[in-house]
Amino acid sequence: MSSESKKLFNIIILGVAFMFMFTAFQTCGNVAQTVITNLNSTDFHGSGYTSMAIIYGVFSASNLISPSVVAIVGPQISMFVSGIFYSAYIAVFIQPFTWAFYTASVFIGIAAAVLWTAQGNCLTINSDENTIGRNSGVFWALLQFSLFFGNLYIYLAWQGKTHISEGDRRTVFIALTVISLVGTVLFFLIRKPEESNTQEGEDSTNENLGDASSSQSKMTRAVDAFKRSMKLCLTKEILLLSITTAYTGLELTFFSGVYGTCIGAVNKFGSDEKSLIGLSGIFIGIGEILGGGFFGLVNKNNRFGRNPVVILGIVVHFVAFYLIFFNMPNNAPLASIEGTNDQAYMDPSKELAIFCSFLLGLGDSCFNTQLLSILGFLYSEDSAPAFAIFKFVQSICAAVAYFYSNYLLLQWQLLIMVVVGFFGTISFFTVEWEAPAFVARGSDYSSI
Repeated sequence: MSSESKKLFNIIILGVAFMFMFTAFQTCGNVAQTVITNLNSTDFHGSGYTSMAIIYGVFSASNLISPSVVAIVGPQISMFVSGIFYSAYIAVFIQPFTWAFYTASVFIGIAAAVLWTAQGNCLTINSDENTIGRNSGVFWALLQFSLFFGNLYIYLAWQGKTHISEGDRRTVFIALTVISLVGTVLFFLIRKPEESNTQEGEDSTNENLGDASSSQSKMTRAVDAFKRSMKLCLTKEILLLSITTAYTGLELTFFSGVYGTCIGAVNKFGSDEKSLIGLSGIFIGIGEILGGGFFGLVNKNNRFGRNPVVILGIVVHFVAFYLIFFNMPNNAPLASIEGTNDQAYMDPSKELAIFCSFLLGLGDSCFNTQLLSILGFLYSEDSAPAFAIFKFVQSICAAVAYFYSNYLLLQWQLLIMVVVGFFGTISFFTVEWEAPAFVARGSDYSSI
């Protein structure tokens, strides 16, 4: 197998492993608040929104140390151990206890930071400036199949149900735990590339050939990775991209947690309201898969750059927000177990709700594929700190969004995303226009 074929094989395995893991985790996230609402009549008194706020809050803080962890143990072991913690979090729902639920939320926040930093490192090591766009699209499309499979099961299993029984819950979460563990094991199929034009690859080779494998050398690499992360935080490019990244954190919270809860709370959808959560997730996944696959192919010939894709993403999202505003009751995110009988500006339409799910997924793929691509392009020799900062900003904004989702009506949540999305798009344009000049002058960080 040639070096290029081996790298593409690694990207596919990386995507498939994440697909299995996030089939479990994202399905868990989509139904968690609905399941917990049914549990709150028992001794369990947790909140899915609060759990996600904890996860993303810890996630954001842990991104400060995740490049050091990846530098010490390598991306493969980092992803495997993180996968174990993801599986443990999902397993908590088999027999939930409030203390275990929130404790697992803390640990998975740490694991998520390490996992995504290692993923960015692995993606960059197995790419070059000509393949980073394609590989980002391939990985993103494979990852987003997770939304399709898990939610298809939820849709079929919960169709016609207005209450989730203990047996239903256990069956779903035992299956999701096993699926997550399968994805975790797949990380061991990733092979080390024979060559890499990135600094990470050179460092890894040198480490294996000489005394750099000593614990002292690994600690030095860990400290250096932390210092590079701190220095990178103050660069013009990262500060501008942080606005775009902040938007992806807000809309991630909305489509992965809040919107499904809104659909499940609308009583006028009838007995299908719970199964529609699964159908919504399926169509979010279809949008993500189509976007990731298409934009991966488009990036083979990127003479138009990344800006047109980002323009498409923000237009698609603004259309989705407008339609959701007209279709969903304002109090849907805050509804109790009885749901809501309120009406927005039209009779709630199942078809329109599901169409908006597709638009949310498509728009999200526009932003995330282009952010992965531009980070891999700008920081091909220093990818771990760059991806750690990306996830730091995204996760802290997701945590903030999960927090305010407990209190804000739907209209205010949509307004926040519109404002941040507009400025995030402008800031991305600025970085994309300056990207060739940045790469031409090398990896010297232009601080503000």
